[in-house]
Amino acid sequence: MTTTLNNTFAVPTKADVSPANQAIFDNLHKRLGFVPNLYAFFAKSETALGDYLAFQNRKSSLKAKEREVVNLITSQINGCRYCQSAHTVIGKMNGFTDEQVLELRKGSAAFDSKLDALVKFSASLVENRGRATSESKEAFFAAGYTEENMIDVIIVIGDKIISNYLHNLTGFEIDFPLAEAI
Repeated sequence: MTTTLNNTFAVPTKADVSPANQAIFDNLHKRLGFVPNLYAFFAKSETALGDYLAFQNRKSSLKAKEREVVNLITSQINGCRYCQSAHTVIGKMNGFTDEQVLELRKGSAAFDSKLDALVKFSASLVENRGRATSESKEAFFAAGYTEENMIDVIIVIGDKIISNYLHNLTGFEIDFPLAEAI
């Protein structure tokens, strides 16, 4: 688990991490079929991987598809190719088409007015560091979202900022099909 002088960050293998993180690797492998490099990199810390997974997998008032809207736009704004790629795959697993994923990453959802309000609200939050525009807030609530949903959007954005920043800082290998650049 060394870092080279040229600032290349290596993704640890199971043998490189603590026994507690090795057990998490085993569970991830059973559930996903592999351990994504993002999760493996978190395992360089004794507690970060478990903490991050608990945070990421918490119950939410948002549906899985809605969480993917937030993940996609946040990763796009933050320029995280790893998360753009991972959430393109996950977004399609949740029923979005390739075209819809690209539209969401561009900040709109003409195919669904409620999701359009969500993507615009989320984008406004990220771009304005938590100070969403009045228009995006009004549209969000007019679309039927609640204050509970607002809190959960912020939680998803926080989760995604953590992973976006980690990959943007380290640039470890993307182990998902590379998302189209836009």
